[in-house]
Amino acid sequence: MTVTGQEIADYVDRVRAALADLPAAVRDELTEDLPEHLTEVAAEADGSLVDRLGEPEAYAADLRAAAGAGEPSAGGRMDRRIAAAARRVRARLSGLDASLGPILGYASASEFLRLLRPAWWVLRGYLVAALVSAVFSGDVTLLPRPFFSEVTGLVLLVAAVLTSIWLGRNADRLRRWPRRLMHAGAVVLVVFGLVLVVNLDERSQRDDFGYQGVSVDDRYDSVQDVFVYDSEGRLVENARLFDQNGVPIRLGYPSCVDPAQPDAALRTGYPYCPELAPFRPRPPATAPVPPGANGGRAPTATPAPPGGSAPTVAATPTAVPGATVAPEPTDAVPVPSPTR
Repeated sequence: MTVTGQEIADYVDRVRAALADLPAAVRDELTEDLPEHLTEVAAEADGSLVDRLGEPEAYAADLRAAAGAGEPSAGGRMDRRIAAAARRVRARLSGLDASLGPILGYASASEFLRLLRPAWWVLRGYLVAALVSAVFSGDVTLLPRPFFSEVTGLVLLVAAVLTSIWLGRNADRLRRWPRRLMHAGAVVLVVFGLVLVVNLDERSQRDDFGYQGVSVDDRYDSVQDVFVYDSEGRLVENARLFDQNGVPIRLGYPSCVDPAQPDAALRTGYPYCPELAPFRPRPPATAPVPPGANGGRAPTATPAPPGGSAPTVAATPTAVPGATVAPEPTDAVPVPSPTR
């Protein structure tokens, strides 16, 4: 099995942790050439560093004895106990790693995960861009949009992915604390990724009142009720709106509902609160008065305008004396004269 640069760095970290009680100058002197030495050991034969050199804590004890540094202090003993507990955890994880490997078709699960490193580098860059977008836009979106700009989001995404790939390829060169910060950042990004997936899943399943509304520039965010009027200006109650697919359109959050029954108004049509209609119904139009509807009385004379003569009232035509009025023809059958 080929020893990776990450394994060498982990071995050095454990050796330095076992020498933590020594002064920093002494510790640095003892471990100054350790990475190069471990690289040479790894190139000589197959097998892990632990198999060939022993546990890092035992190797640190040999370095301590060779330098005549003496036994570790009380604080160093505490560190060694912590290191022993960490070794037990690593041993269990190593056993789990070896047991999961055959299931994936590899000697160990870590060997399979190493093949996925490039995919993780790309995903890490995307998560960084999405996190920055969420911080500067205040919303979690599938595509990064910092400052609500798609162009800025695209530039940020490309830069984050390229930086993540470069960091992944050069992670073996990082020292202790930069590498720990990188691992801590990876944990933060994984947690953020889970939050992102949950948030997007909730949005995909969200269906307010049976219809996923489309808002243009958030114009409908403040809608509380919908009032429908016919062509005569009359309020239409219990109206229902549908789109071209027959899906009901539900807008508004009624403010007049009973607190004990908040969903009562939502089960009816529009408007939720008819008493709050913004426009009142028009008054009924006055029908024109037909001629003669005043009972045959003479029309009321219009008062004369001041400073002028009264208007002349046309005289009612009267019958002319001596005029013969021709009878109207009838359909009666003529009676024959009696025969003499």
